Amino acid sequence: MSAALENDDMSADIGTRLKLVRQIFGLTQRELARRAGVTNGAISLIEQNRVSPSISSLKKILDGIPLSLADFFTLNFSPSDNVFFTGEELTEISYDPAISMRMVGRKVKDRTLQMLRETYQPGADTGDAMLRHDGEECGVVVSGCLIVTVGLQERLLNPGDAYYFRSDIPHRFRNPGAEPCVLISANSPPSF
Repeated sequence: MSAALENDDMSADIGTRLKLVRQIFGLTQRELARRAGVTNGAISLIEQNRVSPSISSLKKILDGIPLSLADFFTLNFSPSDNVFFTGEELTEISYDPAISMRMVGRKVKDRTLQMLRETYQPGADTGDAMLRHDGEECGVVVSGCLIVTVGLQERLLNPGDAYYFRSDIPHRFRNPGAEPCVLISANSPPSF
């Protein structure tokens, strides 16, 4: 793995990270665009940092490599046998400043479950493009409130409220409240 990819300064530079990852996997912009079902121009604009993709758009592009969002942001593929993790050891997998997704045990070998501590700032939204991936997911709101849309169903969840659904159903998360929403979520198999 290139040392340039492990540089913490690049965590905010989505375009450079995408270009380096694409090159490591030996893909042209055109080939990645074809695999991801987006335009070549979209890949080019992201790599030039002229546009910032939504989480769902970036995940769609990375699915064309294939590479998870977590691996894209951490770019450290070495497995670990750790059992316990401090709050500082949770891996941030979101580049959106309004949404924090901190993963538990990202380096655990043969991981079949993904658990996140998510924080949605007031007004935060996963985007107009609904998320969709294989598996199941669930979550419990710890504080604040969150609108969860799953297919044609939508509900405002408050502390203690929860959700559980098949992840191949299009879904979206939004914080309509005036305070941050903290959520503990899990999905299987890992989607990031």
